[in-house]
Amino acid sequence: IDVAVNPENYNEMYAAAWDKDRKAWDFRESGKNSGIYKSTDAGDSWTKISTEASGFATGDGVGRIGLSVYDSNTIYAIVDNQDRRKSEDKKSSNKSGLEKDDFRNMKKSAFLKLDDKELEAYLSSNDFQKKYSAEKVKEMIRKDEAKPQDLATYLEDANTQLFDTPVIGAQVYKSTDAGNTWKITHEDYLDDLYYSYGYYFGMVHVDPQDENAIYIYGVPILKSKDGGKTFTSIDAQNVHADHHALWINPEKSGHLIDGNDGGINISYDDGENWVKNNSPSVGQFYTVNVDNEKPYNVYGGLQDNGVWVGPHTNTESNGWAASGDYNYKSIMGGDGMQVEIDSRNSDIVYTGFQFGNYFRINRETGERLYIHPKHELGESPYRYNWQTPILLSSHNQDILYMGGNKLMRSMDQGETWTSISKDLTGGGKEGNVPYGTLATIAESPFQFGKLYTGSDDGYIYGSDNAGADWKLLSGNLPQDLWVSRVIASEHSKDRVYASLNGYRSDDFKPYIYVSEDSGKNWKDISANLPISPVNVIREDPSNENVLYLGTDNGLYVSLDRGNSWQAFSTNFPNVAVHDLRVQEEEKDLVVGTHGRSLYIADISAIAAMNMDDIKSALTISSEKEIRFSNRWGNSYNKWMDPYTPELGFTYYTSKKGSGKLKIQTEDGTTLQTMNIEADKGFNTGSYDLSITEDSAKKLEKQDEKISISKAEDEKFYIPKGTYKMILELNGSTTESTFEVK
Repeated sequence: IDVAVNPENYNEMYAAAWDKDRKAWDFRESGKNSGIYKSTDAGDSWTKISTEASGFATGDGVGRIGLSVYDSNTIYAIVDNQDRRKSEDKKSSNKSGLEKDDFRNMKKSAFLKLDDKELEAYLSSNDFQKKYSAEKVKEMIRKDEAKPQDLATYLEDANTQLFDTPVIGAQVYKSTDAGNTWKITHEDYLDDLYYSYGYYFGMVHVDPQDENAIYIYGVPILKSKDGGKTFTSIDAQNVHADHHALWINPEKSGHLIDGNDGGINISYDDGENWVKNNSPSVGQFYTVNVDNEKPYNVYGGLQDNGVWVGPHTNTESNGWAASGDYNYKSIMGGDGMQVEIDSRNSDIVYTGFQFGNYFRINRETGERLYIHPKHELGESPYRYNWQTPILLSSHNQDILYMGGNKLMRSMDQGETWTSISKDLTGGGKEGNVPYGTLATIAESPFQFGKLYTGSDDGYIYGSDNAGADWKLLSGNLPQDLWVSRVIASEHSKDRVYASLNGYRSDDFKPYIYVSEDSGKNWKDISANLPISPVNVIREDPSNENVLYLGTDNGLYVSLDRGNSWQAFSTNFPNVAVHDLRVQEEEKDLVVGTHGRSLYIADISAIAAMNMDDIKSALTISSEKEIRFSNRWGNSYNKWMDPYTPELGFTYYTSKKGSGKLKIQTEDGTTLQTMNIEADKGFNTGSYDLSITEDSAKKLEKQDEKISISKAEDEKFYIPKGTYKMILELNGSTTESTFEVK
């Protein structure tokens, strides 16, 4: 998990081994095979040096280890030590009131003797439903409708399972004899550094110019100037939590570059002050959605950067810093999850953070209501996926669905909830991460209550009667895979698509299926796709033959309903695509990537395609209109470049070739000709609205009202009117029209 080299002798190398096992439902973070190895011959041979005699941590509790070498003798190591503290170390000497653990072994007789006021205080402070008063709970215990232990398990959820762990956490060791012996540098525990397991934390760095200056990080970033005896935080308001990487300038102490869950920060004064330096767009979007405003807004949930919303017309630039008004606004913190927008009023938004912690937000008033469904006292707690699925019913925007291990439905915008299913998963597995949870929900736009669910353990269920009955639909599909999407068709009542994902089991095959009979029978439509796990599939809302697909290695499109696939674009990055949405009115495909933020593609030409067009080999379409401006080809002053307009167009050809694009008037006068190089498939281009000087003179002669003068960039620009765009390629000709208003 880490390698460090002696800067004075590159033949001396240190490597850290990490004994771990991560499954979808559990993370065993430590083991006896974690340790430090040393090579003195540039890696040809290795010797384990973290023996019990060396003083370094050994045994089952040793987790991730980070290394840093200062010189031939001095090495630092940080270890994520998962040995549990003794129980007495965790007990508080000044406890007041009832606590969760008090109920775990409490007998019924002892519970019934509890003081009502003290019990009421416990219930109130832990947000039990109001119906659970002290009197009501004692009655339930007396009638054996619940057990005292239920008052502890009622508070258990994914966050407590993951973060309420009595771990020692990070410990820093130092060796001054080339790794032969080690000593812990500090006396106290380094609490509040990881809060849980080391996962991707666990690095230590020593300043190349100062043996005693070291840096460690997890949630905060800490520095020590006394060799690890004491630490101080160098976090700042503009520095995101969760730190992953650090560079120390070897020529200048205190010049630091920090990589964290919010991007990059730079300090020149040893962490006293930081500047944020996020120039590339590297946001990790879990989900995206769109509304129907003009211009429409794009919503998205990001890994550890909350939920944001902004106009689709936003153009990224640094100019917003001068006004302080960035187009995108944050509406939720934490790990941003799914977003649903009320089609009647786009100010009403449903969204939240990990493990089903969702809210109903009124963006206009700022009001927010916590809408997390809670199990009944005496029941097992609901299991919620990290990315809990939610869905507003297209039939009634007051009706909201949310998936735990059961499907929940609210008829009143999340105010109250009812479970409308049995457990629709395999039942869960013991571990520190919820498993056996719903991962996707769909409802047919043709019939209210025609529902589908997919779970993280491979189960697809369907209901034709709003949850009164459920049928297992995945019995003949590959088993034990993550159901990444179930999509009810917008074109056929009984058509449904499903994608499965097996990368968590080292299975990278694309699994995509379609059913024409509501899930009774499935057809494999993975066809010619490359090996890559599938995250999302979407239909084109206006063309049932067109499907869009997001995988861990890019974006794909099918023009024949899954019989064949092709890469969506030659210049789209090979990056994980986690979500797709189509804005139907604008004919835009909004793409949420995990690592390259958002993309928006004009799909009007794709949506308009049919199989006959594909066979005929050539089509072209452009933006239907553009507004004329005197700015075309001109600038405000001599220090600025002239403004060049663009009219986008898309064309399809069944084979590559060279051709010409002509701009003509309605009566056939050619105004401009451009050479075209086309690849097989869809191609895009832009026309700069310029025309030749000769054609400008012809237009002036034909109409006395037209006056066309040369712009500052030495070009002549097309006047207002309706024009034809004609493409000649491979012996064929096709055309479309556009208007300059």
